[in-house]
Amino acid sequence: MVARAQDFICQSCGAGSARWAGRCEACGAWNTLVEEGRAAPTRFARKGRLFVIEPLKGETREAPRHACGIAEFDRVAGGGLVRGSVLLLGGDPGVGKSTLLIEVAAAFTRNHHRAVYISGEEAVAQVRLRAERLGLADAAVELAAETSVDDIVATLSQGPVPRLIVIDSIQTMWTQTVDAAPGTVTQVRSAAAELIRFAKRSGAAVVLVGHVTKDGQIAGPRVVEHMVDAVLSFEGEGSQQFRILRAIKNRFGPTDEIGVFEMTGAGLREVSNPSALFLSERELGSPGTAVFAGIEGTRPLLVEIQALVAPTTLGTPRRAVVGWDPNRLSMVLAVLEAHCGVRFSGYDVYLNVAGGLRIQEPAADVAAAAALVSSLVHAPLPADAVYFGEVSLSGAVRPVAQSAARLKEAQKLGFARAIGPEAARGEAPESFPLSAIGSLANLVADIAGDGPPARRPGVRQQA
Repeated sequence: MVARAQDFICQSCGAGSARWAGRCEACGAWNTLVEEGRAAPTRFARKGRLFVIEPLKGETREAPRHACGIAEFDRVAGGGLVRGSVLLLGGDPGVGKSTLLIEVAAAFTRNHHRAVYISGEEAVAQVRLRAERLGLADAAVELAAETSVDDIVATLSQGPVPRLIVIDSIQTMWTQTVDAAPGTVTQVRSAAAELIRFAKRSGAAVVLVGHVTKDGQIAGPRVVEHMVDAVLSFEGEGSQQFRILRAIKNRFGPTDEIGVFEMTGAGLREVSNPSALFLSERELGSPGTAVFAGIEGTRPLLVEIQALVAPTTLGTPRRAVVGWDPNRLSMVLAVLEAHCGVRFSGYDVYLNVAGGLRIQEPAADVAAAAALVSSLVHAPLPADAVYFGEVSLSGAVRPVAQSAARLKEAQKLGFARAIGPEAARGEAPESFPLSAIGSLANLVADIAGDGPPARRPGVRQQA
């Protein structure tokens, strides 16, 4: 028999404590410790069973996958869902997680695979209404509204094993083996473990939907992210129609791929050429805008970076950035101040990545710097040019990976030239000139020289 004991579990990070406290010592969150039951070890331990230990050398086979037919989803998942794998999908409320997964389940059934959609938050009639709005009422998706993991596993174990099981959401699931309320860390962890065991035993691919906290992290214990095989994040601003599916962890595929969707009245629509869509409404001839030639996974992506530098009367100028790392913006501003003679101390700086996209690679340094200087001196950048390159603390422009793919994408979309690091000159096509820059000061001199002299208060000549 296993004795029961009481413990205090943090509902934010899952850390345990022997007594209650107002503040969690692990994550620093306040009023998150809740008393929950846990199993305490006893001296009457069950004798373990013997298992086979195999050598490292042996026959290896590629894990079988099932492509659902939605190209953007399959791209991020690594080519499709692996049999017996468990995927955790997180995203803000209302971003379209349930819409995406009902479309994925319907696509599975079109390939003559059995797909089951189990909702713990909505009734079956509500899921049917959504499917009708999306035009999927005739899809052979099986529906259920259930929150007991024990009943779900018992039901799915009968008959043919589904190829896809969607659990929406893991925070609503509970199991009788744990004496805790649904939604608590203990229940979420135990319910996820039971579903993972069923997936590995049956070979079904399980997709778990996870809620997101205020700081953008998937709610519940971080140990759930370590238990699953893949973690995907569905991102998007409420005011933007674009949605980005990004891989955070993937044991069977790359972790730097993204899928782009557009939210329409008929559901999510795949965007096969996101570069053309992100640049479709850009304003030509306006100061403070630069086109960045980026790479997301294996996909080249062109996006517009917008900057606004405005005089301020505040003692501490404002620095606001959307879609880029604020620390990266601070570093670029410091390099422009120290090595290029550009003063931003009396100006508010605003930086935005158009389309709601979030850029992570440092190759956007040159494009951001060009947009900032262009806004400061009121000099529009060439409309037919793209920018890329990493800026070091010394002001030098460092090379970046996959320059040829960036330049090829820019040429395909009608751009005539590029400004980038010196190392990319050898990868540029003959019909697509590359203006190589060795330092950021050269770029600043070219942009500032095109601006009207009366509107260049922030640029000073260096000795």
